[in-house]
Amino acid sequence: MHMRDAVNGIGGARAPEPDRATGDCRAATFRGLGLSIDGTPLVRDLNLTLDPTGITMIMGPNGAGKSLLLKLLHGLIAPSSGEVSWGGQPLSNELRRAQSMVFQKPVVLRRSVAANVDFVLKARGIRDASRRDALLAHVDLLEHAHQPARLLSGGEQQRLALARALATEPKVMLMDEPTASLDPASVLKIEEIVQDAQRRGTKILFVTHDLGQAERLADDIVFMHKGRLHEYGAAELFLSRPETEEARNFLQGRIVV
Repeated sequence: MHMRDAVNGIGGARAPEPDRATGDCRAATFRGLGLSIDGTPLVRDLNLTLDPTGITMIMGPNGAGKSLLLKLLHGLIAPSSGEVSWGGQPLSNELRRAQSMVFQKPVVLRRSVAANVDFVLKARGIRDASRRDALLAHVDLLEHAHQPARLLSGGEQQRLALARALATEPKVMLMDEPTASLDPASVLKIEEIVQDAQRRGTKILFVTHDLGQAERLADDIVFMHKGRLHEYGAAELFLSRPETEEARNFLQGRIVV
């Protein structure tokens, strides 16, 4: 396998290591990370350290293990082997509280749009209507504040999910195909919100199949296939000069086997 090795990193330079002096909790490292279910390996021996800044896109064909990787990094499922650390520290409840996760299918509560955001804020001991309204305005939902959340369109519900994720002021936001099946206007708005979060210092890990989206957003790209890491590199290099046959086929729209 001709893979951009995690040790060599992007463009031949050493991959960024977590800043152990400052303990930057945005820097993810996984060593020997694996997951098997009923004896079937689904994620296989992943080794990588990600930069604590920017937008990292995770790409690959269906069944590559992309969503499983996000869940492992966020601690939603436990690995069968290996370990995950953030800023040089093992994943803990405290570190998870510095993260938010947005799923492909938005999860909304059976209450108003405003109450959905209030629920997250109150869980953090915050009772601040002005902060809630600012979040809703940021995602263009303030005029829907008193509407039942489940009456929102798909794109609006995903923007509400983003408002809830941002309510905790996360250091890291993990996103599992948040724009899949949405209309172009909704995709554009969500991308703008994500880019704004990144500019404000939130590390973004973003699963996508959309090559155009990767071109617009990605700083670096993790390419997976059959549970393995095949390439990791700067987005521009990966999208223009992929090193593996699997990645070339994927980028050219061919079936990857």
